[in-house]
Amino acid sequence: MDSERLRTLKILSKEYPDISSASARIIYLQALLKLPKETEHFISDIHGEHEAFFHVVKNGSGAVRRKIGDALGDSVTEAQKNELATIIYYPKEKLELINRVGGLGDEEYKDIINKLITVCRKAVAKYPQSDVRETIPNEYSEIFEELLESNSASSDKKEYLATLVDGIVSMERADDFIKVLSVLIRKMAVARLHIVGDIYDRGPGPHFILDFLRDYHSFDVQWGNHDVIWMGASLGHAACICNVLRGSLRYDALDIINEGYGINTDPLGEFAKKYYKDDPCECYAIKGREITYDEETQLTMKMHKAISVIQWKIEGKIVMNNPEFDMEDRRILENIDYEKGTLFQDGREIPLLDDEYPTVDPAAPYELNEDEKDLIEHLELSFRSCGKLREHALLLVRNGGLYLKYNGNLLFHACVPLNEDGSLKEVSVYGEKYKGKQLFDTLEGIVRKGFTSDDFSDIIKAGDILWFLWNSPGSPLFGKAKMATFERYITKDKEAQKEQKNPYYSHIEDSSAAEMILEEFGLDPDRGIIINGHVPVKQCEGEKPVKAGGKIFMIDGGFSKAYQKETGIAGYTLIYNSLGKYITAHRAFTSSEDAVRNGYDIISDNVYSISETKRVYIKDTDRGNEMSEEIHDLKDLIAAFRNGDIKEK
Repeated sequence: MDSERLRTLKILSKEYPDISSASARIIYLQALLKLPKETEHFISDIHGEHEAFFHVVKNGSGAVRRKIGDALGDSVTEAQKNELATIIYYPKEKLELINRVGGLGDEEYKDIINKLITVCRKAVAKYPQSDVRETIPNEYSEIFEELLESNSASSDKKEYLATLVDGIVSMERADDFIKVLSVLIRKMAVARLHIVGDIYDRGPGPHFILDFLRDYHSFDVQWGNHDVIWMGASLGHAACICNVLRGSLRYDALDIINEGYGINTDPLGEFAKKYYKDDPCECYAIKGREITYDEETQLTMKMHKAISVIQWKIEGKIVMNNPEFDMEDRRILENIDYEKGTLFQDGREIPLLDDEYPTVDPAAPYELNEDEKDLIEHLELSFRSCGKLREHALLLVRNGGLYLKYNGNLLFHACVPLNEDGSLKEVSVYGEKYKGKQLFDTLEGIVRKGFTSDDFSDIIKAGDILWFLWNSPGSPLFGKAKMATFERYITKDKEAQKEQKNPYYSHIEDSSAAEMILEEFGLDPDRGIIINGHVPVKQCEGEKPVKAGGKIFMIDGGFSKAYQKETGIAGYTLIYNSLGKYITAHRAFTSSEDAVRNGYDIISDNVYSISETKRVYIKDTDRGNEMSEEIHDLKDLIAAFRNGDIKEK
C-alpha cells in the first residue's frame, strides 16, 4: 500500500478506530444502497412570489396530498383529507384558527394525531431511521420511534401506543407534537429542493424566501440573472445597485429595499424631486399602477427616471472600460441628439418619447454630476453595509452556483451560449476565451473570489462579472443579444426593442444539441436531461415544457404574476422520484390566509410524466456513488488493520 493511500486511511481510522466500527458502517451503508432514491423537487423563476412558493414547497407539488390518500384511502372523506392537508401545511395557523372558532377536544386531538401518524409512517417508509431522527426534536425521539415503527392496528402493543397518544394530549403537548409531525411529513415527501434561478425581482417577498431557505433541510440554487444583480448590489457595485433599484421601482416593490433590507432610499427621492420636479416622467410608469398625479405615485416615477439615467451613465462607463464584454451598442447616451430628441441606432434615427435629461452633459454623457456622485456613494455604502442582504447573498454563494450536476442531470438557469450552427460559443473574459463548461467555471470562480477575498480589486471584478452575467450577450444567464431597457422605456420602435435570443433557443428541439451539452459537462447523454427555466413556456398557446425529445425540461411556467397572462398557468414544478419524472402545472394561488381559513390548496395538473424502466435506488444516485466509495475505503481500512499497517485503537 503506497504512503499516500495509507495516510488517507489513517485519517479515516480516527472516525472508525477498529474493525468492528468499520464493519458496522459498511453493513449500514450497503443496506442504504438498497433503499429507493430520494424525491427531488425542482422550481424555477419564483420572482418574489413568496406565499405561492411556500405553499408549493409545503405541499410538495401535490406529493403530501398523495401521501394522505395512499395512507388513509377510503377511511376518511375528501373533506377530511383536505382538512388534514391544511394542518400539515400550516399546523400553527390552522390549529390557532380551529381553537378560536370552537376548539378541539381531547378525542379530536387524538384523532388528528393518529391520522398524522398513519400518514407519517407512509412518508418515512423509504428513509433510514437516521434521516428521520435528524428532523425530530430530542424530547420526542423515543415517542416517535415507538409510534412510527409499530403498527397500531395489529401490534400487541396497541394499548401501549394509545397511552402514548393519550399522554401527549393530557400533558398539553398536542399542538407542538402535531407541528413536529407535519414538518416530518413535509420533509420526507420531498428530500431535496432545487431552485433553478430567479428568486428575486417583480414579486414582493424574495427576502422572505431566502429567510425560509436559510432553515430548509436540503436545497441548492442555480443562480438566475435576477439573483446575480442583487448579489452584485450586496458587494456595493454601482451598476448592480441601480438595476436593483430600477427594477424595484418599476414593479412597485421598493418596500423590499426599504423595509425588507432596511436600506434608506430617501436620498434618491430628494435627488429626484430636485432634478425632475416638473417632469411628468410618464415613460417611467409603475407596473400595475395607473398613471396618477398623487404625490406618492409621482415621486415613485421621478425616482424611477432618476435611477435609470444614472444606471445608463454608469453602464456606459463599464462598457467603455471592458470592450471585451461585447456591449458597445449599450453606449446609448452618446448616440442621442439632445436637441432633436432622437436616438441614432443601426443607421436609423429613432424619435424618443422623453427628451428631458437635465443631468446629462452631451459632451461627456457618462459623467456623473456632483449630486449623482454623492447619491451613488450613499447607495454603495448602504447596500455594502446591509448585513441581511450580505447574509442572503452568501446563502446563494454557499448553496448555489451557475450550474449543478446532480444524479446525472444538468441544471442551469438560462442557456449554454451557442453559435448559429449549434457549436459552443467562445466568450472573452479578461483576455482569455472560454466556452461551455469552462466558461461557467471561470465566471463562477471570479464571483466566488469576490465574496471571499479582502482585495478590493477582486470585489470590483466580481461585481463587474455579476453585472456581465445580468445582461451581456455572452452571459449564460441572460441568453439575448442585448437588454433593450432604454429602447423599451422611451421609444415606440419595435425593431429597436427586439431582444434576439441566443441560438441555444433555436436549437431547443434538437436532441443532438442537448446531448452535446450533456457530454460537455461530463454527463451521460443517454440518461441525463437538462433542466432550466428563464424563458416562460406559453402553455396557453400550446407550447410544451419538454424539448429536444425529452432531453430538455424548461420549467418556467410563470410563477411570477407578471407572466401568468403570457403562460396561462401559475408555474411549473418537476418532481423526480424513484419511479419517474413528473412535470406539474399549477393554477393561481390566492393567499396563505385563504389556505388556512378555507382549506384552499393549489390545484396542480400533471402535464408530463415519464416512468423509469426500473425503479431507481440510492445505489444509482450521486449519494450512492459516495457511499460506494466510502465502502471501498472502509474495506481498505479493515485490510490495513488486519495487515498491521494501521493499529486498531
